[in-house]
Amino acid sequence: MGYNIARNVNGDLKGDKMQFHTFGNENNEVMVLIHGMLTPWQIWEDAAEYFSKVYYVVIPELDGHSQDETTIFESLEKETEVIRDYLLHNFEGKIHVLCGLSLGGRIAAGLAGTLGISVDYLVLDGAPLLKMPGVFTELLKQSYVNIIHKTRQRDYKVLESAKKEFLPERYLGNYLNIADKIEDQSVKKIVEGAFDSFTFKTYDSSMKIMFMHGTKGNELLAKKAAQKMKEANPQTQIRVFDGYRHAQLACFEPDKWIKEVDIFLLT
Repeated sequence: MGYNIARNVNGDLKGDKMQFHTFGNENNEVMVLIHGMLTPWQIWEDAAEYFSKVYYVVIPELDGHSQDETTIFESLEKETEVIRDYLLHNFEGKIHVLCGLSLGGRIAAGLAGTLGISVDYLVLDGAPLLKMPGVFTELLKQSYVNIIHKTRQRDYKVLESAKKEFLPERYLGNYLNIADKIEDQSVKKIVEGAFDSFTFKTYDSSMKIMFMHGTKGNELLAKKAAQKMKEANPQTQIRVFDGYRHAQLACFEPDKWIKEVDIFLLT
């Protein structure tokens, strides 16, 4: 089932609703799964099927990533605010497990420990929690806008690259729906949010944290972020997957990702 929560900022906005997809028994403890940049929420389907046997699984469909209508991604702060309001309204802010992949990890890290929100287990996978140079961010903005434009044109090379780098073929249709509806400004704001400055918090020491990352490509950023998270929160467990690209484990080997998280939740 889905849940819509309306928000208004400086008047009415197009696409002012975020969809929340839920699985399992609502009387169980809550697990929240937040997807990554330009990745459909369905990337969590296997995890939702598995964990919904024990938890009430909630998956936000981030703005700009909607597949049924155009929604506007304004900022990471607004996304975090809407998710926080939903969790407070429905679960009094009590979250047993909070997981975030890439951009979703950045949102999860910001959400954890905010006023009214309590988290027992925080799982971050490839979360980019460090600010990137402005020139680099501007280049990434244009790069992702170009990728979206070519995706709309069904450019063969772009689609093959997407299936290889970050998106299993089973979710290609979902990704195409996102690309067909997302606006250039949302793409730019998503990139800005992903690589903007982040304030590391010292969370409640009772909250257990696992930071997962690979070793290839831009995972150096996640590696440094994991180290800083552990400096701020010594209880952080860092799991390194040698030879893995960014988000590769969660996207391409969900069974292995599920097993890693399951083991962590039993510690």
